[in-house]
Amino acid sequence: MQRTLKSLTVAAGLALAVGGASYATSPALAGTPKNMMVMAMSISDLITLDPAEVFEFTGGEVIANVYDRVMMFEAENLTTLVGGVAESYEVSKDGKTVTLSIRPGQKFHSGNPVRAEDVAFSLRRVIKLKKTPSFIFTQFGWNKDNVDSLIKPVGGKVSITINADFSPALMLNALSAGVGSVVDEKLVMSHEKDGDLGYGWLKNHSAGSGPFSLKTWKSNELVMLEANPSYRHGGPKMSRVVLRHVPEPSAQRLLIEKGDADIARNLTPDQVNGVAGNADLVVDNNPKAALVYIASNNAHPILSKPKVRQALRYLVDYKGMASTFLAGAYKVHQAFWPSGLWGSYDETPFKLDVAKAKSMLAEAGYPDGFKLTIDTLTSAPFPEIAQSVQQTLGKAGIKTEIILSEGKTLWPKYRARKHEIIVARWSPDYVDPHSNADAFAHNPDNRFEAKLTGKLAWRTSWADPAINAQTEAAAMELNLDERLKMYHKLQADVQMQGPFTVMFQRNEQVVRQKNVKGFVSGAIFDLVFYRNVTK
Repeated sequence: MQRTLKSLTVAAGLALAVGGASYATSPALAGTPKNMMVMAMSISDLITLDPAEVFEFTGGEVIANVYDRVMMFEAENLTTLVGGVAESYEVSKDGKTVTLSIRPGQKFHSGNPVRAEDVAFSLRRVIKLKKTPSFIFTQFGWNKDNVDSLIKPVGGKVSITINADFSPALMLNALSAGVGSVVDEKLVMSHEKDGDLGYGWLKNHSAGSGPFSLKTWKSNELVMLEANPSYRHGGPKMSRVVLRHVPEPSAQRLLIEKGDADIARNLTPDQVNGVAGNADLVVDNNPKAALVYIASNNAHPILSKPKVRQALRYLVDYKGMASTFLAGAYKVHQAFWPSGLWGSYDETPFKLDVAKAKSMLAEAGYPDGFKLTIDTLTSAPFPEIAQSVQQTLGKAGIKTEIILSEGKTLWPKYRARKHEIIVARWSPDYVDPHSNADAFAHNPDNRFEAKLTGKLAWRTSWADPAINAQTEAAAMELNLDERLKMYHKLQADVQMQGPFTVMFQRNEQVVRQKNVKGFVSGAIFDLVFYRNVTK
């Protein structure tokens, strides 16, 4: 018996109100409606849905389906950068100014037309609000004082001038990041309060032109999206998409096996193996650019010592984890740019070597070890990774306490430099090695008041003038062969000198009902698309 959309929505709301873990005790549903996709996943990191602020995995995925960006990688071809809201562009002879032509006939969910003024407003707004991801744009020399003159609508087009030594190709790539989302100026500004450019309202509402609009967001319960029938590629087949917060992988498995979820996103490798023989389910492997790494705080009196940081890299059981509880879901990777993408550096020089680590700690003055706290996420596999690291650190006399937090607590702590070591995750913001180089290697202003929270080097209080110079030079280099060499050297240098122990690269194992087709999960966290899903 097929349930109506209304009855399922009510039932889902009741089940979600008591959390994913207790869902198993509720009556089984008779499958999901044909025009609705239900995903069981952890959404605990969802803090905001304002594109000028989103910098978390779930938020990035949601806004990728709610907003069109200036430039885009479309669901049908994730390898080619194309115009999104911008139909085409022209680059000036000096390479400093890009003029965007806006695709005609586009409309926001409100019914308002998408204008050049909306594009200029959206990009300027990122700079003026100065939230965490704004560094993606400020690197081009834009600030609150000059952005109105450097990004402006002119005769139905948008003129964008780069005020720094960067390639226009790099800037166009950056416009495909989440901060390149185009918002409805008229709607957003109708909700402005005290000059906040609509920020207070847009954190939990939507004002886009993408394939879906935001209908409901209940923190740690669900996100519900509603199809936009007037989308430029045609209306999605799913009238609604529901992201149900189910933090426990075992509960996700129960839902997918019962047919009460169409897709499960966070099953552990052993659970994936357990459902592999189910004829009603399909397991998709999606290579991702997401990395799992340890970051040590360079402001810590012990962790600031290079020999200590080096010792930490030899106190991780990379292969042991990758061959057991991470098998199939992660592979060993030790550089800041993921393999499989142009510019990747795939050398893995570190392995578990307790004797070598002990020798380095003794040289640093800590032959008997010391005490640390390890911060990480509550969701699998992060507690398990932290426990493994805790065990191997203990072999060298480093005693640790693990602190588990949800993303909404953990990420602000990390951005405030209040961690000692953290087991964290990261995905590029756009498909160019500068995206991660700028995060892992570049920290031009280490002062706390600089608040360069989007840069992992800043979060770890680590600034190296030579590494900064290398990062800047690589971003300006136009010769691709030379640029490739520069990124390889930069990754090797950060690998050896930096405060990061990069450990793994993710392979997302998505379990879906066999009748569910068209779900697209690209290499980057915000290249996940729902609009082509059919059932």
